[in-house]
Amino acid sequence: MKATSIFGGVQVFNILISIIRSKFVAVLLGPTGMGIVGLLTSTTGFISALTNFGLSISAVKDIAAANATGNESRIATVVIAFRRWVWITGILGTLITLILSPWLSELTFGNREYTLAFVWISITLLFSQLTQGQFVILQGLRKLQYLAKANITGSTIGLFIIVPLYYWFGIDAIVPVIIATSFVSLMLSWYFANKVEIVRVKVSRVRTIAEGKNMLIMGFMISLSGLIGLGTAYIVRIYISNQGGLADVGLYGAAFAIINTYVGLVFNAMGTDYYPRLSSVAHSNELSKQTINQQTEIALLILGPFVIIFLIFIKWVVILLYSNNFTAVDTMIHWAILGVLFKALSWALGIYLLAKGVGKLYFWNAILFEVFFLSINILGYKFGGLTGLGISYLVGYLFSALQVFIVCKIKYKFSFSPSVIHIFSIQFILAISSFVAANFLNNPYPYLLGVIFIAFSTWYSYNELDKRLGIISILMNFKNKFYKK
Repeated sequence: MKATSIFGGVQVFNILISIIRSKFVAVLLGPTGMGIVGLLTSTTGFISALTNFGLSISAVKDIAAANATGNESRIATVVIAFRRWVWITGILGTLITLILSPWLSELTFGNREYTLAFVWISITLLFSQLTQGQFVILQGLRKLQYLAKANITGSTIGLFIIVPLYYWFGIDAIVPVIIATSFVSLMLSWYFANKVEIVRVKVSRVRTIAEGKNMLIMGFMISLSGLIGLGTAYIVRIYISNQGGLADVGLYGAAFAIINTYVGLVFNAMGTDYYPRLSSVAHSNELSKQTINQQTEIALLILGPFVIIFLIFIKWVVILLYSNNFTAVDTMIHWAILGVLFKALSWALGIYLLAKGVGKLYFWNAILFEVFFLSINILGYKFGGLTGLGISYLVGYLFSALQVFIVCKIKYKFSFSPSVIHIFSIQFILAISSFVAANFLNNPYPYLLGVIFIAFSTWYSYNELDKRLGIISILMNFKNKFYKK
């Protein structure tokens, strides 16, 4: 809960900064400038995904496992080996971008006018990989406050770099801004990572290769499955564009931006501490089971009220974030948001496969899900339009939860605790009741009943969290400390 509150706050802060930044960029650069920024960053982002071998995810497990031993020499060995591989993969990404810059310009923009731009920003692939490397070390060692400070400070300084440069130089500042913000992030990550004391040990070249082997193999599987996920999303968008038009593509993107950004921040916040914590006990199936069940309980208790709020007030959320022109996605989100509760189950277990370091199993598990998800999305849109896509999201994550549960049950003898089943049942019943009220009752009854459901879900979540955490005691201690100061 502490980690979730810290990084939930960071996520909210970063979203606010992102909204402000996007507004300034839109006004100062216009659609053309925003298009150039998007194409440059998405192209280099794709190359980065190909060349970083997923080290930013796979290495967390190794560093967390080393940290759990309490052996300073072992921790130092893993960290030093990891840092060397970060340099290697970062330089690889930079060199590939540098060498391919003329072709990247032609492929991305249809001409070679942006060759020099790709040459300059190629250095950001090294900066970005080094930055992620420092963040991985902080996450693996569970130095969460340093990680949070680095994120918040970087977002704030980035805003103060972007706005003046775009104001004075307009489109000509795009490349300098990309480089400058990347460099600032690197300096901040180094500053906070250097606050963590790592003992000095000699790590040979052979040892570096041995330590990096598992990181690279696991990371490659993660990276490959991530690219397949991107490909799935791309194919779905192409299909929607061909069958329904660009307007439906825009509505589809807006709907899932709401789910992935504003509900997904809960998963992002929890995952920052959950992954290294689970990795540190992954050697024991019993300890892993306990950790997974605890995390799943917290996830369901936090997500439950949010799901019901979205079910009841999604129309006003869409209008607030977009406009009246986007309210066609209301029913789609009603179906999709129900899938978030199943996603909480599959998310908690999916990270277990990462923590176990079973790269091939994780990869094939992801492939099976992506194939099913692609198929169900195409069928959903074909027969139900945008609403069908919402239903397919729900069915997809129901399938994902069952799939990964069966895998973990067979391979690691995992089972959900009675407490998890009880919490899920309560929150899902409340969510279904809210869904029915929102879709089958006339105003004002959906809002009247919805407020009751939200209040009950919030009350239930608070009571369950208080049993586990002693929230009142925490608040009283905070109050006493505040008044003493």
